[in-house]
Amino acid sequence: MTSNIDGNDTQRFRILVCLDGSDESYRGLRYAAKLGKGVDADIILLYIRSVDPSLNTEKVSDQPKAGSLLSWGNEVPGVNYLKDGRDLLVELGILSMDWSVETGHDSVEGDSVGDNKVTYESAQGKQVVLKLKVAENIANGILEQTKINDYNLVILGAAHTWRESNLTGFWDKSLSEKVVTEAPCSVLVARDLEIGQGHLICTDGSDKSTAMVRHDAVLANRCECPVSIISVAFDEAKKTEAQHHAENAKAMLAEMGIVVQHTLTPVGDPVREIVEAGPDYSLIVLSDTSRTGLQRLIVGSVSIKILKEAHNSVMVVR
Repeated sequence: MTSNIDGNDTQRFRILVCLDGSDESYRGLRYAAKLGKGVDADIILLYIRSVDPSLNTEKVSDQPKAGSLLSWGNEVPGVNYLKDGRDLLVELGILSMDWSVETGHDSVEGDSVGDNKVTYESAQGKQVVLKLKVAENIANGILEQTKINDYNLVILGAAHTWRESNLTGFWDKSLSEKVVTEAPCSVLVARDLEIGQGHLICTDGSDKSTAMVRHDAVLANRCECPVSIISVAFDEAKKTEAQHHAENAKAMLAEMGIVVQHTLTPVGDPVREIVEAGPDYSLIVLSDTSRTGLQRLIVGSVSIKILKEAHNSVMVVR
């Protein structure tokens, strides 16, 4: 019997990939495939669309039936993007079309099609899900989906345009900050994501960043990605302290059997130094901010500043 992807199974490693048809979103999906290649991992492909009472229901199913979502095309925004994502996972060997298939549907007031999904499941229990979800805006739709499951990671393309929808594009300030700061799990914003260049893990020696280093090392190990450590000193007087933080992180990872490729301890503004070092790696990895909403509004968050200024992908870990 197929288990319900909208249920709660904390033993699974779940990755939520938000698609919009852009190259960035599919690069994010390729990274998800690398992370989620094990039989313990599930990959959920999500497209958020706005409520649309004017959809031509003569061209789609009035009542959900086996394969209904897959039979739709341009009549329903996002369907072809989900199909393309599915086909990419087949090409990468993550999904086989001989897996069992189950469909699901939830009615949404004011919308003729509602929420729909198709779940593929292997004999070993691995799942790939195509989810077409209705929401008032993209951020809320993504966050609503994260409440349905205990996801380990949400992946968004930095160039999200959601071109077939009247919803706000991804890199709208309020949307990006809302997803990154409010999601209950780690969030990766994919920007020119090249898989093989490794993770640049940032640490300041705090308990939160130390926990993040350990957490990301496990993620990097899943995709066989090399890891490097960066700890920035504000000035020369803090250089020794930054080196100490970096060496502690390196020693901790060594105890986990993980070799650190590079250890960086530049001097200067943390945002600038991390952003400048970033392009040599697949992604910059940061710990979640502990600031409240009011504090973040007044002084900003280092993680959000790096997220907006970075030239490459950024992951905020929680």
